[in-house]
Amino acid sequence: MEAEKWGRRIRAFRKLKGYTQEGFAKEMGVSVSLLGEVERGSRKPTDGFLVEVAEMLDVSLDELRPPEVK
Repeated sequence: MEAEKWGRRIRAFRKLKGYTQEGFAKEMGVSVSLLGEVERGSRKPTDGFLVEVAEMLDVSLDELRPPEVK
């Protein structure tokens, strides 16, 4: 459940910043399949992954964090 919330937030911010899934994965240096798994909620993102996503999207980790997740 928590992984799905993170995934939805990452997808929303990625789209808001104008990245395609393929383009964002390439910029991050990860596979499209890994990013897709995280965005679908089938894989929980690591802390390091979340920090990198936040930096790439120019948002704070607090902004990226789903409201229900502490």
